[in-house]
Amino acid sequence: MAVLSKIRQRSALMIAVIALALFAFIIGDLFKSGSFSSTSKDVGSINGKDISFEDFRIKVSNVEKSGQGITATAAANRVWEQEVSVALLTSEFEKLGLRVGEKHIIEILKSDQNIGQNPMFLNAAGMFDLAKFKEYFKANPAQAEFLKEREKDAELNAKYQIYSTLVRSASYTTKAEGKLKYEMEANKANFSYVGAMYSSIKDSDVKVTDAEILDYMKKDDKRYKAEESRSIEYVLVEDKASKEDIAEVKAKISSLLSGSVVYNQATGKNDTLAGFRTTANPIEFVNANSDIPYDSTYVAKKDLPAVDADQLFNLAPGQVYGPYVFGDYYCISRSLGKKLGVNAKASHILISYEGAQVPNQREKRTKEEAKAKAEEVLAQVMANPDSFMMLAFQYSDDSSAQQGGDLGYFGPGQMVKNFNDFVFNNGIGKIGMVETPFGFHIIKITDKQDGIRLATVAQKLEASEATSDKVFTQATKFEMEAADNDFKKVAKEMKLTVAPAVTVGALDENFGPLGNQRAIVRWAFDDDTKVGSVKRFEVANLGHVIATVKNIDDSGLAPIEQVRPFIESKLKKAKKAEMLKAKMTASSLEAIAKATGSKVEQATNVTLDNPVLNGGVGQEPRVVGNAFALAANKMSAPIEGNTGVYVVKTISIAKAPAVKDVAPYVAKVKAQSAADVNRVLPALKDIADIKDNRKQFNF
Repeated sequence: MAVLSKIRQRSALMIAVIALALFAFIIGDLFKSGSFSSTSKDVGSINGKDISFEDFRIKVSNVEKSGQGITATAAANRVWEQEVSVALLTSEFEKLGLRVGEKHIIEILKSDQNIGQNPMFLNAAGMFDLAKFKEYFKANPAQAEFLKEREKDAELNAKYQIYSTLVRSASYTTKAEGKLKYEMEANKANFSYVGAMYSSIKDSDVKVTDAEILDYMKKDDKRYKAEESRSIEYVLVEDKASKEDIAEVKAKISSLLSGSVVYNQATGKNDTLAGFRTTANPIEFVNANSDIPYDSTYVAKKDLPAVDADQLFNLAPGQVYGPYVFGDYYCISRSLGKKLGVNAKASHILISYEGAQVPNQREKRTKEEAKAKAEEVLAQVMANPDSFMMLAFQYSDDSSAQQGGDLGYFGPGQMVKNFNDFVFNNGIGKIGMVETPFGFHIIKITDKQDGIRLATVAQKLEASEATSDKVFTQATKFEMEAADNDFKKVAKEMKLTVAPAVTVGALDENFGPLGNQRAIVRWAFDDDTKVGSVKRFEVANLGHVIATVKNIDDSGLAPIEQVRPFIESKLKKAKKAEMLKAKMTASSLEAIAKATGSKVEQATNVTLDNPVLNGGVGQEPRVVGNAFALAANKMSAPIEGNTGVYVVKTISIAKAPAVKDVAPYVAKVKAQSAADVNRVLPALKDIADIKDNRKQFNF
């Protein structure tokens, strides 16, 4: 009673303390969420035009619902890219005063099969009927909002088509460019040269520092610009079965092999239960004792666990094998018999026709023409079965033509019915023809595999509760120790391994080899997270990840680790070039060859359009360009090429005769610029003022 009295006396104080704690929690949360902070209510802006969070959130939600298993972050990234692209292009459309009419919008809508081929909108002749289309939405007001959104998209698409046409039309190729193209193809140079290869100097003899890489990036900061990033080191403490856990599972599953005696409370007597070896109903036994239900599939030998495949496949009916380990399971298996030809391997040559379910036909044919062609090819195969592969390369309309028609192994029901029936009702080596909705198939059965049906009791090898508790204790202890001490030193003392640092951006999901770990990335970009911050994360089916921020890069440049392979090789090449140039000061090719340990080579009939040097050197446009620019018998200064440093001496330049019609060459140059329209959007993004606030909204 005295204790209760004291509790009553102090209850008011306790309530006040709890209320104060809750108030502090709520206020802190409000400040973090932005209610009393400077956090933007907009998810970003493009050239001063804000994107409201609410509109953005709805679009992200719609993408999540329409996508197949897409994450919120991936959906947000997709919507953001769309918002940026639409905003930039719309601005360009408005500057140009682009307008589209109803007819153009309808044509865009019709290109969608769900509209253009929808039976509700087709007339008696099977053609799209605009009146029916309009009447449907007039009679169904609930669907009208959907149509409005589709019309907006269609209008934007129509304007982009006009815009693309304008961009292509603005790209003009002159006759002078055509003439230059002709001369680059036709003019020929003959010259001598000496090449000192970069490969003659070991990479280990040339050092490149981080400071040099950083200076290189700063000179071309637009090319190497990047969003803010974090470099994160981590320790993984796996929550997996211990040796004791494995031994326990093995003992448990081994005990199932033989019978056991158990007390029956209902009868008051001991019952003898059959073991896996002797049970009359192995399927029921599996379902009662296994973590994986019984599977009645006949399995080919190649699909059995590699280490135990021979023993399992050769089991006699009723014979038992195990225990054995397969993946994360301890197993015992009992043979329920074999079946011949459970898998088949076949090759085919598909001869399709217009209207068949094949998108990429080599040539247009009627069904009758296709049948005649298939019979012709079948006759060739029957006359010479070894020609099957080459005939598949030559005639087949299927993508398997690149493999000589080989379809690999497949099981019953995986192929269309007529194809399936032919293969599984005939023996190895049989050749024949069948018709399917894809066309006419000339088929050759190349192999069959027998299968075995196994009843398998599988029990998962997983950490016990005691093991998981130990793992948790170890991970928590490491987190606490590392928070106040050197991360790597503590890991070494606790015999844990620090994984290589992973560099991530604010909206990344993947975290190195651990895959999607959005929580770790989000934490790394929290305002409260600094260099040296440490936090533990529980990762399902893996264990505990204890992460620390190694570096915060807000320089606006890509992380050095990311660009090192590319820039380091370029800088090493430049340093090697200087080392080689120092050896190439002599006044003759012969003397230079002697100084560099190489020899004088000859280049004959080389063109600017295909500036390839012989001997496997490959393309060296700067070297060939210098040869064309030099007067006869003149020697160049050292030239830094793709594969080495070169000195050339021009022998002669054979100029092609003048050509009257340069139109074919104009067409060639124009074709090279056909894809220029695809460079417009990246260019617009490059000069735009884009502010991205997404990381503030917990995506």
